[in-house]
Amino acid sequence: MNAVQNKLIVALDVETAAQARRLVDSLRGIAGMFKIGSQLFTAAGPDLVREIIQAGERIFLDLKFHDIPNTVAAAGVEATRAGVFMFNVHAAGGSAMMLRTATAVAECAAREGLVRPAILGVTVLTSSNEVALEEIGVREKPDEMVARLAQLAAHSGLDGVVASAREVCLVRGAVTKPDFIVVTPGVRPADSGNDDQARVMSPREAVAAGADYLVVGRPIVAARDPARAAQQIIDEMQSNARADSI
Repeated sequence: MNAVQNKLIVALDVETAAQARRLVDSLRGIAGMFKIGSQLFTAAGPDLVREIIQAGERIFLDLKFHDIPNTVAAAGVEATRAGVFMFNVHAAGGSAMMLRTATAVAECAAREGLVRPAILGVTVLTSSNEVALEEIGVREKPDEMVARLAQLAAHSGLDGVVASAREVCLVRGAVTKPDFIVVTPGVRPADSGNDDQARVMSPREAVAAGADYLVVGRPIVAARDPARAAQQIIDEMQSNARADSI
């Protein structure tokens, strides 16, 4: 699997474990990672997470933990024990929550001889816009809030953030920490609709912006041929890499 393929995270946003298994089987060797979010985790639980990892695949556990520091730290420890490649927490939970989680995860991994997963802070959901933020009392524009929360996540010991591809450059400017990861959801092929995403980019644009990983769900999951749809997205990402090398 090449470096561009490794950037593609396929969101297993399906109703059943059987559907998820079929997708993983059809995308094996094509997608670099699979994301398990709230829907599938609620339906199938941690056993499916472990099953896919044991089959040799990488998992991004997208549960966006947001609670008191002790509770989120304990959840992070269990994610570490499950063997996920990375998981996320809401950066809006604050520095104490993030720092406590990062510390607990590092201690658990060292104590139990486990691989420490990357921990990401969710900045502003890609379905949110300025109006949505104002509804909950946030007066900042989405890009301003993303930059501020990215800095907070970095200062709290997290490895990266989840942010719209439109804000990747802002994150890079706000955080100078080496190897800081930026995962971008809301990625849609040029010929695809936006669904319920408000801030989107094409795969080529997201790679050009400097995203480390791209999360793609419905354009692949809902396709008649998921493997072909995933390969087309990879080809689009690679077209940017080729253009950069000219």
